Amino acid sequence: MGAKSNTHGKNVMEVLAKFSKDYMSLVAILLIGIVFSIASPYFFSGSNFANILLQSSTVGIVAIGQALLMITGQVDLSLGYNVCLTGCVFAYTMKFLSFNPYLAIVVALILGFGIGAANGALVAYCKLPAFIATLGLQNVCKGLAKIITNATPIANLPNEISFIGRGYIAAIPICVVIMILLYILFSFIMRKTKFGRNVYAVGGGTEAAFYSGINTKMVIFLSFAIAGLLAAVSGVVLTSRLNSAAITNGNLYEFDAYISAAIGGVSLAGGKGKIIGAMFGSIFLITFFNGMTMLNVDPFWQDVLKGVVLIIAIGLDVFRNRRKH
Repeated sequence: MGAKSNTHGKNVMEVLAKFSKDYMSLVAILLIGIVFSIASPYFFSGSNFANILLQSSTVGIVAIGQALLMITGQVDLSLGYNVCLTGCVFAYTMKFLSFNPYLAIVVALILGFGIGAANGALVAYCKLPAFIATLGLQNVCKGLAKIITNATPIANLPNEISFIGRGYIAAIPICVVIMILLYILFSFIMRKTKFGRNVYAVGGGTEAAFYSGINTKMVIFLSFAIAGLLAAVSGVVLTSRLNSAAITNGNLYEFDAYISAAIGGVSLAGGKGKIIGAMFGSIFLITFFNGMTMLNVDPFWQDVLKGVVLIIAIGLDVFRNRRKH
């Protein structure tokens, strides 16, 4: 009886250990939620939780694409300004070109996909390092956003698109529903489709994947293109939520998405990680800084803490990989 009890207890501990490893960010959300609820009387409220989810949604959508690229062993530094540019084009075409709002959405999505495809072509087919290619596209997007808007916010957008960023289904914001549906879709793609398996294979070893018959260039190209498309989705949602497009929209989203994916357990070495972890990572990141704001921590120190969080996330990933070797 005692032996069975010990075995059962051991199995429970192993399951808990595996859960905490795979969903470390979810455990972290629960822990900091408890800490901030004790530290601030304003943290534990329905309105604050709704605010956290609203802010997490746009970062979380970008984090899907960044996580996808990290699994392939790549990174995209242009995602934040992709969000900015597509949001500006979305607003500009409605406000000044009198585009139908839904046509404006299509134009923004095509543009985001095109930016991602350009990155993918430069990296996969022209053999440019992802850091250089995407940094170049980041500056292109930044410059175009300034030219389109003349560095002036485009506000008071048509009411037809307000539901995307400010509407609700029951008590759940529509932008959160969009984020969750996208995570369900991409979790399925990564787990159940040939493309998803190929992404993990390429991230695990590009040369080995090539010799096993995988079109590695196409996988990398499509991963960048999909990440660009998702950035455009985030740009549309963010512009709708703020009812304004400005050159500050999406600022540093590429790094927030990177940190979110890293916190969510996506390996920086490539080939490992679950897409869903990036969602929990983005919620953790927003929750952490929401709590810091409620505790009146100086915004400059919050930037310092963001860097510390990234270093810790990378350190944990390196530690996990070393233990396996």
